[in-house]
Amino acid sequence: MADMFLEKFRSLVPEYLDDQWQPEDGLSEDEFEDMVQESLGRSATLLPQVLREFYMSVGGVEDLMEAYYFVWEPDEFEIEDGYLLFMEDEEELFVWGIREDQLNVPDPIVHRRNNATGRWMSEDGTFSEYMLDMYTWVFEELEPELED
Repeated sequence: MADMFLEKFRSLVPEYLDDQWQPEDGLSEDEFEDMVQESLGRSATLLPQVLREFYMSVGGVEDLMEAYYFVWEPDEFEIEDGYLLFMEDEEELFVWGIREDQLNVPDPIVHRRNNATGRWMSEDGTFSEYMLDMYTWVFEELEPELED
C-alpha cells in the first residue's frame, strides 16, 4: 500500500521543532513490527496504516511523543474494552484508542475514554486528523499561554 501519511507527519518536525526531519526521528518498519509483536502478539500489518506511518515518521521524537499528552510507544499498546489504546493524559484521567473492529481501516476514528466512568466517546476525527489538530493546539494555541 502506498504511503499516505508519512510526509504530513514528517512535516511536524520542521513545523513545530524548527529542525529538519531525520530518519532517526521515526522508527524503522522492523522496529515498529517488533514492538507491536511484543505488546500485542500480532503483526503490525494488522494495525491501521496511519499508525505505522505515524511511528515511522515521528516515533523517536520525544518532544512530539510527550507534547502535552503521552503517545505510547508501540511496545506499550494494549487492547482494552475493545479498543487499541495508544495515548493518555498526564494525570491518567483519559486514554485514547481506536476500536478494535476498525483496525483494518487505514485511518480510523479516534475515541476517548474517561477513566473515572469507563465511558468511551468519539473524538469525531480520524487518527491523522486528531493528531495533527492536537499538535496545532499544543504548539500554536496552548504553548504561547504556557510561556506567559
